[in-house]
Amino acid sequence: MASGSAGQADTFPKLLLRNARERAGRVAFRHKDLGIWQSWNWAEVAEQVGGFARGLQNLGLKRGEKVAIVGYNRPRLYWAMAAAQWLGAVPVPVYADSVADEMAYVLDHAEAVFAVVQDQEQVDKILSIAERLPNLRHMLYDEPRGLRDYDHGKLHAIDEVIAAGRKDLADSPEAAAALEREMQAGTGSDLGIILYTSGTTGRPKGVMLSHTNVITAAEIGCQFDGLNESDEIIAYLPIAWVGDHVFSYAQAIVAGFCVNCPEGPETVIDDRREVGTTYAFAPPRVFETMLTLTMVRMEDAGALKRRMFHYFLGVAKQYGEQILNGESVPFRGRLLYGLGDILVYGPLRNRFGLTKIKVGYTAGEAIGPELFKFYRSIGVNLKQLYGQTEAGVYITMQPNGEIRADTVGRPAPLVEIRIDDNGEVLYRSPSIFGGYFKDPEKTAETMTADGYVRSGDAGFFDEEGHLKIIDRAKDVGKLNSGDLFPPKYIENKLKFYPNIKEVVAFGQGRDFATVAVNIDLTAVGNWAERNNVVYASYQELAGHDLVYDMIASHVDEVNRSLAAEPLMGGAQIKRFLILHKELDADDGELTRTQKVRRGFIAERYAPLVEALYDGSQAADISTEVTFEDGRKGVISANVKVRDAKTYPVSAPERPIPARAAA
Repeated sequence: MASGSAGQADTFPKLLLRNARERAGRVAFRHKDLGIWQSWNWAEVAEQVGGFARGLQNLGLKRGEKVAIVGYNRPRLYWAMAAAQWLGAVPVPVYADSVADEMAYVLDHAEAVFAVVQDQEQVDKILSIAERLPNLRHMLYDEPRGLRDYDHGKLHAIDEVIAAGRKDLADSPEAAAALEREMQAGTGSDLGIILYTSGTTGRPKGVMLSHTNVITAAEIGCQFDGLNESDEIIAYLPIAWVGDHVFSYAQAIVAGFCVNCPEGPETVIDDRREVGTTYAFAPPRVFETMLTLTMVRMEDAGALKRRMFHYFLGVAKQYGEQILNGESVPFRGRLLYGLGDILVYGPLRNRFGLTKIKVGYTAGEAIGPELFKFYRSIGVNLKQLYGQTEAGVYITMQPNGEIRADTVGRPAPLVEIRIDDNGEVLYRSPSIFGGYFKDPEKTAETMTADGYVRSGDAGFFDEEGHLKIIDRAKDVGKLNSGDLFPPKYIENKLKFYPNIKEVVAFGQGRDFATVAVNIDLTAVGNWAERNNVVYASYQELAGHDLVYDMIASHVDEVNRSLAAEPLMGGAQIKRFLILHKELDADDGELTRTQKVRRGFIAERYAPLVEALYDGSQAADISTEVTFEDGRKGVISANVKVRDAKTYPVSAPERPIPARAAA
């Protein structure tokens, strides 16, 4: 086994071997399989990764070649990244739920020579596009079920590759020495990973990050929040997303804490509760869903229990954040909050699997202020961060005691931020990317001459030096009246309501703003059952007059809120409709990170968009959909359009944007 003792620990394989020496017996990875947690300590992980690297070496993997990693969160898929990096090869994680065409593009563009996948589903998907992948030489799989009768000429079980590699290292000092030389040849400046963007506006771009970029980002996060080897995280977000790569891979290796891989997406909350995670991350939609399910259950509880629940939520709203921030609170407030913690807040945190949480983060999209305050009020130290793949995640972070729902915090350590003349946020730091893979033109468009990255987001600093993000810079437009039109800002205000799952706002170059809404089937379906509203499908429920009344009340509240904000008041929603189907990534309407592809939707639903603006009360639409098995179908509907009331706008008080901060 390689020692990794020579040279500085400037790559992830070297850091892994450092952990094997200094934290040999500490649990590094767990995976729940068939209801049973399996665990590996750092010494065992190092042995597995070393054997894996040797096995890949025996299969012909060379320095600089690309290895696609496809699947959900599994220890051996994370180990595959480290094994590839050991040899100087470059892992390229791919979204597991990508359709075949999306996967073919990424694997071909990245010139992947190996693919390490989770199971038969991913094997079949890659085999179906094999003719489009001329560089692919071998495929390795983690779960053998269903693969026994496949041609194994170029298909290998990961366990067998690792076992063969470990035997080779044990039997041959020359093999061990060769593997040691490969690891020591790696440096921090080497390309460590390629992470493809979600492709909101076009084909995904391959973001190239060196070991130093990612290690620096991991150190920023660990030092900022005091993360150490005693922490626990549950890894359930897509491994192709930069957040999971930094939180579940890089920070775990840098700080030495334990990564827990759940049995499946549906068991995440239960598994989080079992392991007692202390560090958590989730996009706003996850926090919204947890709260929605809780509120739905409470509607079915007894009257006394409901009254107690809502009373103590009121106490939490009044005193919770102050107590969490260590501020002064009256004795009566602390007493009531303590009682509420026993009766309501503690059980809620336990239900969410957040009992032992030290710090939690949300990012990716703006989170509704009320939702954000709710979690903090019940004792969850939830923070927002603003980041991008090109930044190695961190751009801004929220220091303890300065956590606000309407900003994304101050510049993260080592990060410099400035606001361009057009309001775009620019940043630079030691963790920023080295460029887009095979796309120097896009790289030049994104990077400034003095090393700043154009974020593509519009924002400004408030008087206290906190950054506020309005929207994507290219998406912030104007109505024909000249009023500002920030679509994402409007969408996020509506998505705060648990009855609304997704929103698409229109208005650029138009006389007024409008929205198309997706209802949340769980929340609205529960409401329908309690109110004796009969429906047979999502489409039928979405078109129900009472559901339109419900959404109309939410639109009215949002318009009142926008009217109170001088910069945004002109963008009040004048008309809306409820879409007849849920927006779906398989239909191209969302990215794999669940971001709305607004331009694509505007084209796809052009008859509905026109109906929002030509005064129609309804419009016919037929939409092609993709089923889970790949079959195509068509959904047709007559979609109603409703008008909304708008309100006078408050007198303007424009904030003065700061020019720069660090």
